[in-house]
Amino acid sequence: MNNPNNPLARQNGIVVQEMPDEVLVYDLDSNKAHCLNKSAAFVWKSCDGTNSVGDIVKQFEATGGGKVTEDFVWLAIDQLGENGLLSNEVAPRFQGQSRRQVLKTIGLASMVALPVIASLVAPQNALASVSCTCTTNSNCAGRACPSTTNCNPVGLCAPTAP
Repeated sequence: MNNPNNPLARQNGIVVQEMPDEVLVYDLDSNKAHCLNKSAAFVWKSCDGTNSVGDIVKQFEATGGGKVTEDFVWLAIDQLGENGLLSNEVAPRFQGQSRRQVLKTIGLASMVALPVIASLVAPQNALASVSCTCTTNSNCAGRACPSTTNCNPVGLCAPTAP
């Protein structure tokens, strides 16, 4: 059962593409693309509304991710919240602190890569091709999408493979 005090990853209005060591999340509402490194992606996937920060720490360590602290997980949750990737409002743990202060709090003793989310806004001239969302190939026909497109696995009209 979901606990409103536990972080809940956003599932609506986004397109997710999993890569070997990162997860790409495209926010259809803000036209922002977010690249979550392996650590941030693990935390985001663990934010199911039932897991507390302590639970996520235990899961991270149990899956061989390395030894981490709750502050490590909070850093990821703060970044997820700042980037609109959580469905519920979670009070930031490190609000008002500089990156240097946060790193001192977390400590650099861990060999685990700190959770990082890199974001960028899609330029206006790219929006026509990016906003061609679909559920079937027929959704791509008659739109601003090129005629040689098919609906790809992430729900975007993409060029047909030669």
